[in-house]
Amino acid sequence: MNLDHKTLLITGGTGSFGKAFAKYVLTKWPNIKRLVIYSRDEQKQFQMAFEFPIQKYPQIRFLIGDVRDLDRLKRACHGIDYIIHAAAMKHVHIAEYNPDECVKTNIGGAENVIRAALEAGVEKVVALSTDKACAPINLYGATKLASDKLFIAANNIKGDKKLTFSVVRYGNVMGSNGSVMPFFMKKAKEGLIPITDPHMTRFNISLKEGVEMVLHALETAWGGELFVPKIPSYKIMDVARAIAPNAEYKVIGIRPGEKIHEEMITSSDSFVTYDLGKYYAILPQLPIWDLSDFLAHFKATKVENGFFYNSGTNTEWLDVESIRNLINEHIDDQYQFN
Repeated sequence: MNLDHKTLLITGGTGSFGKAFAKYVLTKWPNIKRLVIYSRDEQKQFQMAFEFPIQKYPQIRFLIGDVRDLDRLKRACHGIDYIIHAAAMKHVHIAEYNPDECVKTNIGGAENVIRAALEAGVEKVVALSTDKACAPINLYGATKLASDKLFIAANNIKGDKKLTFSVVRYGNVMGSNGSVMPFFMKKAKEGLIPITDPHMTRFNISLKEGVEMVLHALETAWGGELFVPKIPSYKIMDVARAIAPNAEYKVIGIRPGEKIHEEMITSSDSFVTYDLGKYYAILPQLPIWDLSDFLAHFKATKVENGFFYNSGTNTEWLDVESIRNLINEHIDDQYQFN
């Protein structure tokens, strides 16, 4: 993958992923033609501009805009080669309380990105998904599942355009805004860690791994794949013990729409899921390309029928010590500890 002399737009680009992606891209490909950060939060753009000053990064552009606004999105996509769609309403309990707003952003916004990409002559689109879109029980997950389906199906309406749409799905991003580890670190200073359910497990991925996965999809997607990484799980109690072994733990119960364990591949998905080595790929039921060519090109193998990928039955786990080491390695200095 080479992004030198290319133009790239990130929706929701002021979030944790967007900043990590921008830093990675601008460092690895200093000759990228233009990197557009598209988001609706003026204050976050103002703050991010200090982290990426135009004197040092003349390729970066900040555009205020909402994915709900199709006309603004079309203007932002003019002359863009690649789109990374990261904009979304992400907090489960907030989406449960504001369902119409979640639908407008996560589903309506996805439709607008697709329409803008089709009209602007974009070459590739990678949409970020979530483990909560797999067998969803909350509105956030349901809207992201709908979004995933829209992006995958968009490959069927592109005609003869040189354009591919693909999706990446992964678990909790270590250290991202609103994630559990920074939250526990703040609560540890108070000496009391709130636990939703002591049996809860989650998948874990670092921001760097998330960035690398998106770049993998950008480089290799044929159109319609939903990529899933092979990543470890952690137990919520092990996170608490890694961060604050001497703190008091209080079980407060799960919030509306939460699961005890997360899934990324269901047994129903297994019939169209293939092992690519570092990743799995859930393929469309009717791909627009020849399946045998795809399998030969990637040396992919079919998973067993009935296979499923669940954070509670995962074969790879982070223990207390590995969680502590990862926190020191990946999370901002303000949260680190010895």
